[in-house]
Amino acid sequence: MPLYETVFIARQDISGPQVDALADQLTAIVAEQGGEVKKRENWGLRNLAFRIKKNRKGHYVLFNLDAPPAAVAEMERNMRLNEDVLRYLTIRVEALDEGPSVMLQSRGRSDDRDRDRDRDRDRDRDRDRERDRDRPRDRGYREMETATATATATTAEGVEQ
Repeated sequence: MPLYETVFIARQDISGPQVDALADQLTAIVAEQGGEVKKRENWGLRNLAFRIKKNRKGHYVLFNLDAPPAAVAEMERNMRLNEDVLRYLTIRVEALDEGPSVMLQSRGRSDDRDRDRDRDRDRDRDRDRERDRDRPRDRGYREMETATATATATTAEGVEQ
């Protein structure tokens, strides 16, 4: 049987368990038609590059399929009819990838980047606090006004003499 990769995007309004139920429904359709889902990955809620049907985010799901063309056509027909599916894309491939997809691998790296960014931000904040603690405090606006008025009055008195 031919091999396919399918990615679909579900609306942001539905919950994670509802996305899993939708994926289970599509898996059952493929199985009924004599195919098999070799791998299923949930990429989670991600930002869209542009708005699709008034949605800015979507739940991404990847299927690796070993199925006849009729099973893929039936799955795509059901995705077109389902209002929760914003977009889908199915491609035929020569071989299926066994390991995690690039999206799941990059998620681990972005988590590391986020952790590093948080650590740097905390370090910068602590450094700024220490610098501010050592710096003399600025006078308030009213204190500056009073000091300016006093200096002006003193200078004016000195000029009159």
